[in-house]
Amino acid sequence: MRRSEFLRAVEAEFGARGDALVADLVLSAVGARTAAQAMDSGVPPREVWLALCAEMDVPESRRYGAGRIEQKRR
Repeated sequence: MRRSEFLRAVEAEFGARGDALVADLVLSAVGARTAAQAMDSGVPPREVWLALCAEMDVPESRRYGAGRIEQKRR
């Protein structure tokens, strides 16, 4: 997962409050940092996404592959 995919996943799952969650919610699973701080310090976006989902009780069925753009068909 790239950072851009992470941001799309956050927007899709959390809507308007997504930016605030990324900036303000401290996630213990990534070293007691916010999602933004964790990614800025090198934690992979996928790991941050999963930590955010766990913290916010997102069902497992909505965690995998979120934020990915479908490949163009030829």
